[in-house]
Amino acid sequence: MKGALACLLLALADLRSQDQVRVRLGIVPDEESEEETDRGGDRLVEAGFVGDFAITGEPTDLNVGVAAKGVLAMRLLVSGRAAHGATPWLGENAILRAYEVFREVESLPFAGQSSELFDRPSINLGRILGGDALNKVPDSCVIDVDVRYLPEQDPGEILAQVRGLEGTRVISTFSRPPAEVDPELPYVLALRDAAGAEGDGTSRGVVGRDGASDAVSFLRAGVPAVEYGPIGGGHHGPEEWVSVPSLERYRRSIVEFVNSAPRIAQ
Repeated sequence: MKGALACLLLALADLRSQDQVRVRLGIVPDEESEEETDRGGDRLVEAGFVGDFAITGEPTDLNVGVAAKGVLAMRLLVSGRAAHGATPWLGENAILRAYEVFREVESLPFAGQSSELFDRPSINLGRILGGDALNKVPDSCVIDVDVRYLPEQDPGEILAQVRGLEGTRVISTFSRPPAEVDPELPYVLALRDAAGAEGDGTSRGVVGRDGASDAVSFLRAGVPAVEYGPIGGGHHGPEEWVSVPSLERYRRSIVEFVNSAPRIAQ
């Protein structure tokens, strides 16, 4: 993200002498927040930070992200039966049962669906909270399950499937809608052309993004928005990286796209 941000700052400087297009750069710190409301992107849009087209600088390997999965994060309470740690066979370990519940979530009908841009939804066991004593079989366990669902899927139906699991109760949720924009829109096509001119022949043009997108804030306001960024990988891992040569290509493509915008608007 820092690489893309540096490029966007430099592209803004590159474009300062042109007077055909108004270009605005917005920076928010909370894209990774678990808050459902009062987010930076939403606040920008509510304050009038809108336009004809928006680009968020997520790393997309110089492809244009025209879709992003939605978020349905669920906190599940799984019940067991307490017993002394010396006689675990007399109880039912809620922590072990919670892991079984997660495997059951992975086997629900929604988990096997796919679409043109996505092989499957993403399902991650992010947290396990259970047990209050070393010598006791835990009788309850809470797990946080992070589901990234396809734009074509109904989060209400996913929630209903999870609620149908035996011995499991959904006690809270966090949601964020998916992002989707027509890949044939004139601004999208122009950005694809600009990206292709700076590509290395491996770019596919358009992609679906597994992570949630701040583009949602603009889409809600009727502003077409995509994700577009440099080459990189290893997100949230110990070897997160960005391709330095791709940064200059990314910067040039943003400038080329903006310079082409007056022809699109005619």
